[in-house]
Amino acid sequence: MTLVFLLLAAITILGFGAAMSLRNPVHCVVGLTLGLLGLAALYLQLGAQFVGLTQVLVYVGAVAILIIFAIMMTRSSESAEDQTYSHSWRAGVVLALAVFAVLGWAVHFGSTSIPAQNVMPELPVQTIGDALLHRFVLPLEIIAVLLTAALIGAGVLALQDPVPETRGPR
Repeated sequence: MTLVFLLLAAITILGFGAAMSLRNPVHCVVGLTLGLLGLAALYLQLGAQFVGLTQVLVYVGAVAILIIFAIMMTRSSESAEDQTYSHSWRAGVVLALAVFAVLGWAVHFGSTSIPAQNVMPELPVQTIGDALLHRFVLPLEIIAVLLTAALIGAGVLALQDPVPETRGPR
């Protein structure tokens, strides 16, 4: 279990690291997708099936694809830059190391004060699905209609031709 966790953690860190350090937006989205898939696999390994599957459906399946479409629709005819990495990568490395140090300190000194609990909550995916489709069906449908309207509005705005500026008489 430790080897699988370390492998998934490495995939997640490499994916998010690529998303932060690469300059090409499409490559950044691919790195982000890899990081989100690694995070979903970590959730699934820890026994949180609903969170892991929701991570895959919402973030990988929707957000990453939406970002790729947005990049493709707004891409201009500018030439690609030669440099692959961002100019501020040193600051990012220093900040990441500082965050890692603070988190390591918190884990090392905070783990002794909290007693360990081995209680697994009994909330399978079926129970959550039943609650969403029976008890919370109205809010779920309202959110679905709202997101559909936002998607249609974004498509209409993207397809409109820009209005040319008219200047006064010459």
